[in-house]
Amino acid sequence: MIEEVERWLEHRSWTANDWPVERLAALKRATGASVAVVLPALNEEATVGAIVDVIRRELVEAVPLVDELVVLDSGSTDRTAELARAAGARVVHRDAVLPRLPALPGKGEVLWRSLLATDSDLICFVDADLKDFSSAFVTGILGPLLAEQDVHLVKAMYDRPLGSEPGQGGRVTELMARPLLNMHWPRLSGFVQPLGGEYAGRRSLLEQLPFPVGYGVELGLLVDALHTVGLDALAQVDVGVRVHRHQDGQALGRMAATIYRTAQVRLARGHLVRPELTQFDRLPEGGFEAHTHAVDTEERPPMREIPEYTERRAAA
Repeated sequence: MIEEVERWLEHRSWTANDWPVERLAALKRATGASVAVVLPALNEEATVGAIVDVIRRELVEAVPLVDELVVLDSGSTDRTAELARAAGARVVHRDAVLPRLPALPGKGEVLWRSLLATDSDLICFVDADLKDFSSAFVTGILGPLLAEQDVHLVKAMYDRPLGSEPGQGGRVTELMARPLLNMHWPRLSGFVQPLGGEYAGRRSLLEQLPFPVGYGVELGLLVDALHTVGLDALAQVDVGVRVHRHQDGQALGRMAATIYRTAQVRLARGHLVRPELTQFDRLPEGGFEAHTHAVDTEERPPMREIPEYTERRAAA
């Protein structure tokens, strides 16, 4: 197993510098593949406009690499939609996609619906809270898909600082996701950022996979992709440093519980408890107040099982 992972790391890991935009444009012309960039967004007015602006200027106008630039709004109450549209994105509200199914809260829900809101062959997901955004986050994860026809899913890897502390971000990854993957899916142990929100995949793969509706979507997709197309069809690209908003300790606890639940579903379908997570806040007058959160996560079926999707694809 260790030798397999080492071989994978050697020939399925790249850096963003390996994929200059001019080379990608030539590969895109040669393959005829179309490209969508999707930003799932919920109240990201501080950052979404700048991200969209960089992608539009550098990868739509300067070089015709991205065909669809979509912000999938998850019900924002701030100016996210307005600023994203002004910067050049097509803004789609979550509830406007597949309206017969009431939307569930969570990032995975909007990623799943984005398959029906886009038409491109290759889909890049980019979180909308990134600061100091570089278009290398898109070009890096696109490169292997355009150059290697047997690669089906590409994850970005990067350093994640926590404030001024380099490499201290990604706490849920280190405390929950990485131990789970190493113990239960050791072939995935070579992924530096298994929970990272920047990754790209072929539609032909993504439409086959179930999508956990919440925070567990990245782990779920990675594990299910391994079982669907195999390790050699997965890759990762170093894009440098990722700076974004960090969550407090209690939010991280809920995220970790969701990651565990997502792994549990894949390890023992049909033999599960329905877990809850109780956390505590100190009261001003002294003592603690308990808050209990459900961490049971629903999943959406593979998109190719949805009639509206198959009809749209057939029409296209």
